[in-house]
Amino acid sequence: MDTPQPGPGLHPHCTIVPPYLLVRLAKLDDPRFAQAAAAARQSLLRDSQIRQLRGGEHPFPYSGARTLPARTPGQSDRTISDAGGQERLPGRRVRAEGQPAGSDPAVNEAYDGLGTTQELFWTQFGRDSIDGAGIPMDATVHYGKQYDNAFWDGERMVFGDGDGQVFNRFTISPSVIGHELTHGVTQFTANLQYQGQSGALNESISDVFGALVEQHAQAQSTTEASWLIGEGLFTDQVEGVALRSMKAPGTAYNDDVLGKDPQPGSMADYVETEDDNGGVHLNSGIPNRAFYLVADALGSNAWETPGRIWYDTLTGTGLSRDSDFAAFAAATAESAARLYGNGGAAHDAVLLAWATVGVMAAPE
Repeated sequence: MDTPQPGPGLHPHCTIVPPYLLVRLAKLDDPRFAQAAAAARQSLLRDSQIRQLRGGEHPFPYSGARTLPARTPGQSDRTISDAGGQERLPGRRVRAEGQPAGSDPAVNEAYDGLGTTQELFWTQFGRDSIDGAGIPMDATVHYGKQYDNAFWDGERMVFGDGDGQVFNRFTISPSVIGHELTHGVTQFTANLQYQGQSGALNESISDVFGALVEQHAQAQSTTEASWLIGEGLFTDQVEGVALRSMKAPGTAYNDDVLGKDPQPGSMADYVETEDDNGGVHLNSGIPNRAFYLVADALGSNAWETPGRIWYDTLTGTGLSRDSDFAAFAAATAESAARLYGNGGAAHDAVLLAWATVGVMAAPE
C-alpha cells in the first residue's frame, strides 16, 4: 500500500454537498429561491477556487507538526473556532476541550460531533483521533456568508451556516461531522485518490463511518437506524429527508427545486461522468448499499462486525491509492475471512452484498 504523506496540497477538498446539487440551485430562476441560488453560486465559486490550487499550495496556512501535550490515549482534544462569516481560518477560538457549552448551537454541535467521532473510533477500533496518534481535532463554524457546505481541508472541519431556504446549518447532522472527519482518517491510512471509483470509495467510507458515528452515539441497532447521511440538513421547504440514503440510494430526496436523488445502488446503473471528480458523490451509493446489506444480514449493531471489517480494510495493506470497487470488495472479503472465518456468516454476508450490487460474481 502506498504510504500516505498528509500535508500541504496532498489532500482533496472533500465537501459533503455534491457539486451537482449546488449547480442545480445556482441555475434557479425563481424569485422564491433567490437567496438559495445566490448562496449556491457563491459556494460553488469558493469550492472551485480551493480545488484549483496546484503545485503543493494549501488553501489555508499549514501549521505543520505539532508538539502535543501529555494526554491520556483516547481522550478528546477539541478546539472550536468561529469564522464570524469570513472566509479566513481558523477564526476566533470560542471553545476548547473541557469548557462548558455556550449559547451558540453550531459551536455546541461541532464540539459534540467531534467528541462522538473520537468515541466511536477509540472505543470500537482503538484508533486515537484522526491520525491514530492523538492529533487534536479542530473545527471552525460560521464560515462564509450563507455558505452551503461543510468540508475537511486536511487539518480541520469547516462548517457553513447554509442559506436558510434549502440548507440549514451544517453542524446539525452528526453524520456530516463523522463523514468529514473520516476523510481525515482515510488521508492518514489508505489515502484513496479522490477520482473515479477510488474517489467514490473515499466518499463511501466517509458515509459508512459517518452513519456509524450517529448510530453509536444514539445506541441504534441496524434495524433502528435511518441509514441517512445529512438528515436534518434540508429545511422544511425541501421534499427530502437527507443528502443520501445508504439503505436505498436514489431515494433521499425528490424535489421540484433539487430534482430527484441521482445515486445508483448497483453497477447496472453506474454513472460515467467527468463531473464531480468522476462521479465520486454519485457512485458512492454502490459501496454504500453493499455496506448496508452486510449490516442488515448480520443484524445487531453495525459498528461491530461490519464496521470492524471496513475499518480493518481501510487501515490494512490490501488497498492502493487507486483501488477500484472490485479491489475494495476483495479486500473486505479477505478481512471478513481473517477476522471471522472463511465461510463464516460475516464472510458470506460480504460476498453476497458485493454480488447483489454487481461488483462481484454471485457466490456459489
